Amino acid sequence: MSRSRLLLVLLLPLLLLTMAFRQTPLIDPPPIKVPDGMTVLQVSKAVKGALIGRGWAVTAEQADGVDATLTGNDYTARIHIAFDTKQIKISYVDSTNLKYEVKKNGQRLIHVNYMGWMRYLSGDIGRDLELISAGAVSTPMPNADGG
Repeated sequence: MSRSRLLLVLLLPLLLLTMAFRQTPLIDPPPIKVPDGMTVLQVSKAVKGALIGRGWAVTAEQADGVDATLTGNDYTARIHIAFDTKQIKISYVDSTNLKYEVKKNGQRLIHVNYMGWMRYLSGDIGRDLELISAGAVSTPMPNADGG
């Protein structure tokens, strides 16, 4: 056996093991509290703004929220974001090429990147809610001449 084949045979289990570590438990993010006094329209604006800012496409709008898709070179992730004037809930719908699987014990696994995307998206939605609630985004600035 040549040295390169022997090296490949020895390194293959290590390579397969490191590929397995690219999965993590899929846990939908905790609900995001909506600040008091916000309208559904303001909440929708915060959600859609955060999605678009992170490269997600809003693919459908329903009475209870929106569906969104993130598409990369070789993967797709789909989520549903349910919201009202009290809270926002992000839920996994499906994906392609993100190593999604359900173990026999019911545990869901997915590529680690997906969980990072959810953390960033949740943070952006929370920040946008605070900005809109404070009037920093939804209220236009008056002109210098008072008009």
